[in-house]
Amino acid sequence: MTASTLKAFLAQPGKALASGPVALIFAEDETELDSTLRHHLDLGFKAVLFFAPDTFGVADDVAADPRLVRIRHDLAASDDLTDAVNAVIEKAPGLWLYYCYNAEYLFYPFCETRTVGELLAFHTEERRNAMLSYVIDLYAPDLDRHRDAVCLEEAHLDRSGYYALGRPDPDNPNRPKERQLDFYGGLRWRYEEHIPATRRKIDRIALFRARSGLRLREDHTFSDEEYNTYACPWHNNLTAALVSFRTAKALKRNPGSTFDIRSFKWHNSVPFEWHSRQLLDLGLIEPGQWF
Repeated sequence: MTASTLKAFLAQPGKALASGPVALIFAEDETELDSTLRHHLDLGFKAVLFFAPDTFGVADDVAADPRLVRIRHDLAASDDLTDAVNAVIEKAPGLWLYYCYNAEYLFYPFCETRTVGELLAFHTEERRNAMLSYVIDLYAPDLDRHRDAVCLEEAHLDRSGYYALGRPDPDNPNRPKERQLDFYGGLRWRYEEHIPATRRKIDRIALFRARSGLRLREDHTFSDEEYNTYACPWHNNLTAALVSFRTAKALKRNPGSTFDIRSFKWHNSVPFEWHSRQLLDLGLIEPGQWF
């Protein structure tokens, strides 16, 4: 299905918003469009809304999938991600939604054998309406061969260097927000001199249940503070990860940083195995009570 604009799609969404979960994938460029779309289609999303300029091409098999809805949207031309997500939220109350960029891939506990629908059914039973996700940086080890830092077959990640700080509460300077933390690590931590302070966090509420009046904010948090918590009051909950080449791409494309970086590899780099077990073993995702 193809919709000329987001407004046109929301006016006649057809079956795309009939049931969830629904993925919203935003293309910043043409890097790994096919692999990103295939990955999320394979996870079991009922529909995948693909936001991209008309000039961005995808493989025939991807375009032919009936769950894929293509929407004209150009992030480089000031079309805003936050506004688009919020517009879909208003039209999809009660549905589980997910959003990411191209060259980002969702992983959650046991995703090799369980669908995203099964994941969110359990999370709903635990009376949770949002799931904390961590953006885990991926990068190619050889930047001479892969100048944009992207290579699925040789992708590496940091096995350590992640940490969290209490999230300040503007209304109560002496006490951080309850069950909320700011998470850091990966390339945004190692190359923080090239990253604006407001963009160094790696936490994102990538999976959430839409409801009327809910708003995504520019810092990837929501207007409902309970959506921004990492767990419920009584026990730990599931968490997910988005393994992402996005930061590596940006650091190598930015003239202010590209010449300072000869390689992203360091002593804590390990090959990414493209399996949730590795992320569980590294403590980067949490199964909670789901087994």
